[in-house]
Amino acid sequence: MIKTGDNRPIGVFDSGLGGLTAVATLMALLPGEDICYLGDTGRVPYGGRSRETIIEYVRQDIEFLLGQEIKAIVVACGTGSAVALDQLRDQYPVPIYGVLESAVEAAIQRTATGRIGIIGTEATIASGAYERLLGANGEFQLISRACPLFVPLVENGRIHPGDVVIETVVAEYLAPFAEGEVDTLILGCTHYPLLERVISRFLGPGVTLVSSGAAAAEFVAQTLAEQGLLAADRAAGSHRYFVTDRVAGFERLASLFLQQNVSGKVEKISLG
Repeated sequence: MIKTGDNRPIGVFDSGLGGLTAVATLMALLPGEDICYLGDTGRVPYGGRSRETIIEYVRQDIEFLLGQEIKAIVVACGTGSAVALDQLRDQYPVPIYGVLESAVEAAIQRTATGRIGIIGTEATIASGAYERLLGANGEFQLISRACPLFVPLVENGRIHPGDVVIETVVAEYLAPFAEGEVDTLILGCTHYPLLERVISRFLGPGVTLVSSGAAAAEFVAQTLAEQGLLAADRAAGSHRYFVTDRVAGFERLASLFLQQNVSGKVEKISLG
């Protein structure tokens, strides 16, 4: 029997809205858990920053969440996971999970041809982190591409099929993955699943999309259960949201994505 009774919240953070893809999966899998989400919306995106700046931002995000007395942290940021996590993970007293390893495992399980695509921010792709992990797990044909405009477009709500702006950008960025070049595509930034409908329509049904945020949330849910860190049995947990810029814009887009009203649950804070 799985031991439960740790009612401390799970902390999740990202540079902006994208980490809500992990939050949505955690809510579905662990409805009784409290979740504390931090979106560093005042400094989004992280993907074009220097390595030193990304590490410092991730450090500040972790330390803020530790102040909320959390029991585990999900770095629901592909850039933060790729660039900063190896350096910071062992410095803190709670388990910290990134999004890379679980996404790689999911891609390996789903590919039939071994041809895997990877898209992410400039910093994530430059780090080579996904390529290193896939290289350690066998022989694969890899194509990677940075998609720097995706995050600002998502943060501005340009995510819907029929929006000529996002459809044009998707077609330009994802042309190398079309026409059977890959059968699996890792969405290596947690913002990108918000574009899943547009991406799927462009690439077609022959390409399986792997959401790094959802894969990480599934792994964290399983791990917390195995370690006896789940909350005591209860119908529903509470959810709090912190941002470093405008509350209203986050409330509107988060409510649309999560399909529940987050008004009154979002607080603006300062970091650093």
